[in-house]
Amino acid sequence: MSEVTDRTNDPAVARAHAAALRSIAREVVENADLQDPDEARAGLLGLLRGGGVMALTGAGVSTASGIPDYRGPQGSWRKHRPMTYQEFRHDPAARHRYWARSFVGWRHIDRAQPNRAHRVLAGLEADGVVLGVVTQNVDGLHAAAGSRNLVTLHGDLDKVLCLNCGNVEGRSNLDERLTQANPGYAEAVRLDPGTVNPDGDVELPPVWVDRFRMVGCLVCGSVELKPDVVYFGESVPSERKERATAMLAQARGLLVLGSSLAVMSGFRFVLDAVREGKPVGIVNAGPTRGDSRAHWRWRTDVGEALEELATAL
Repeated sequence: MSEVTDRTNDPAVARAHAAALRSIAREVVENADLQDPDEARAGLLGLLRGGGVMALTGAGVSTASGIPDYRGPQGSWRKHRPMTYQEFRHDPAARHRYWARSFVGWRHIDRAQPNRAHRVLAGLEADGVVLGVVTQNVDGLHAAAGSRNLVTLHGDLDKVLCLNCGNVEGRSNLDERLTQANPGYAEAVRLDPGTVNPDGDVELPPVWVDRFRMVGCLVCGSVELKPDVVYFGESVPSERKERATAMLAQARGLLVLGSSLAVMSGFRFVLDAVREGKPVGIVNAGPTRGDSRAHWRWRTDVGEALEELATAL
């Protein structure tokens, strides 16, 4: 906090950073009685049989692909705090630290493949059961699995944005340039895959952060490069909000998969669906912020549940 305020001396930035920290620290607790699994399964099956359902997905959909979630039962939130947008934008040292750590962690994220949850959802969309997918994930696995009507609410790690001139570069291209600037670096760091965080960040000793060399924007040369994803303390672009809102307006109901709904960018769709009188179903391994508002709540593994529901259809 002090680094951000010291560098900007801007009360608005300090307030936004503080709000982001509160959002990061939000703990999702039980807010509704557990529902009988058979009752939840039957309700979700009925929801899907009607077709035209919008799916809202979170990190729990990608855990089977080796990408950890944040607030789930084994989530990383208790041992890792994501960087806020205010830190990334206004603290060059923090930004450099992120890129050093992400350069190493990216290799794990980039190798991830879609799992059965991604594939089943893509199949349900092709069959008209699911209208489309709005995902809070930034791993690109829904697109890789074949989802077509897809809104990546929080962006995608495979693109990098220059904060100085706005140029967009593919992450794989940036990675090649970073590899040339840091020969042998990624191979020399011993990485435990279990330490990779949902945003691709990993813990690195300071000596390795100091050794890392950042490259500049291909257009303007600035090192103020940022993954084209929405950080805590940053707003979802209006175009994505509008596309997701339009999808929900067309949908007959909402199915939440693998999300605790801790952040408002996802939770708002539950609130909107309830306000519009549309049924809401949730499948998640742990409690969610929307449980008390959902018609059906199935506390189970997302991949297993989707396979079982698709087979029954």
